[in-house]
Amino acid sequence: MDNDGKISLPENMRCGADVDSLIQSTYPGVHIPNQPDQYYLDRTILSGTNDDVDKINAAILQKFPGEETVLMSADSVSHDDEASHLNFQPYPMEFLNSITASGLPLAKLALKPGCPLMLLRNLDPSKGLCNGTRLILVNIRPCVLECRIITGDERFSGKHVLIPRLVLEPSNDLLPVKLRRRQFPVRLAFAMTINKSQGQSVKNVGLDLRSSVFSHGQLYVALSRCTSGNRIKVLFPETQNDTRTHNVVYNEILPGVL
Repeated sequence: MDNDGKISLPENMRCGADVDSLIQSTYPGVHIPNQPDQYYLDRTILSGTNDDVDKINAAILQKFPGEETVLMSADSVSHDDEASHLNFQPYPMEFLNSITASGLPLAKLALKPGCPLMLLRNLDPSKGLCNGTRLILVNIRPCVLECRIITGDERFSGKHVLIPRLVLEPSNDLLPVKLRRRQFPVRLAFAMTINKSQGQSVKNVGLDLRSSVFSHGQLYVALSRCTSGNRIKVLFPETQNDTRTHNVVYNEILPGVL
């Protein structure tokens, strides 16, 4: 690591200059219908922030075959909010729908049958429905999503399950309002945040480093998700000509663990 806190990644990891090149290198053939479950288990795109992950997921969904269905949430403020005694909604619905937070589904959930999803809540661990479980969307029904489990215990892999809408409240106390969101507790799983990927291992990783990592060990976590460095493709900032990127390391904590 140099004096600027940067390291140089191997040149063969560079994938191109835009998001489409990252998608193509990580998900070749994503436009082909009925890809096997293993196709999605073997690959993922990682990024540092939820905003970038959501944009990448949306871009891949546009390439994914099938008819898109948009499911809107029902948002409100929590009953213990100071405005709870009013008989009207004190915040515009457009404002509530625009709020995003870690672990919270999007207000505007765009889906297509066959797309991969990630569960955001522990619904029924005894049946394999845990936070982080990956699913394939089979069918969109009026009140539930019919999905097929593709990760976790072998007892549950391939099992069809029904995912209901839930009322969810974010744990982030820094949000401007105490939001209550009634939505399906899932997100698209073509891409995920680096932090969410901890503990997972896949064969092909696309890494979006247009925005540098921002916490200790985050770059290591991202690069170590793949079983081979030859199958990691990295998207650097468009104007960057080399493969240097920030690596955040708090040296003061290392003596205590070595």
